Amino acid sequence: MNVFNVRLANWQDDRSALCLVRETVFIHEQAVPPDLESDEADAECLHLLAVDKIGSPIGTARLLSDGLVGRMAVLKEWRGRGVGSTLVLRLLKEARERQIGQVTLNAQLRATAFYVKFGFKIAGKEFTDAGIPHVRMSLRLSEQGG
Repeated sequence: MNVFNVRLANWQDDRSALCLVRETVFIHEQAVPPDLESDEADAECLHLLAVDKIGSPIGTARLLSDGLVGRMAVLKEWRGRGVGSTLVLRLLKEARERQIGQVTLNAQLRATAFYVKFGFKIAGKEFTDAGIPHVRMSLRLSEQGG
């Protein structure tokens, strides 16, 4: 068995696991205000959940129907071990299957090089969200061979 696994998650069933990762990374580690971390879109999104070999949540990401990727988070002790890359690749696969032609995200400035590896390009000026510098990035999925 792999060291970790990424699967589709259901907001209703997996909410506590998804929120555990997001609260740990965004609220506790990055000091994002709790009221900015969650929104009404969660109930409508496609969610991914990364779990370790015993099923504990270690990473998450979501995809809105308009192709916006968000709430990408990996627990600190799991960073640099392929979890984030696996989440991005799976999100892109899910977007293609849903015939979403372009995926966009608001990347924390320090994470832009990570997203560039997957073909994302900077598509806007730097801005601040929840006190953290971000930049909008986009990827046309047709450029990635379908």
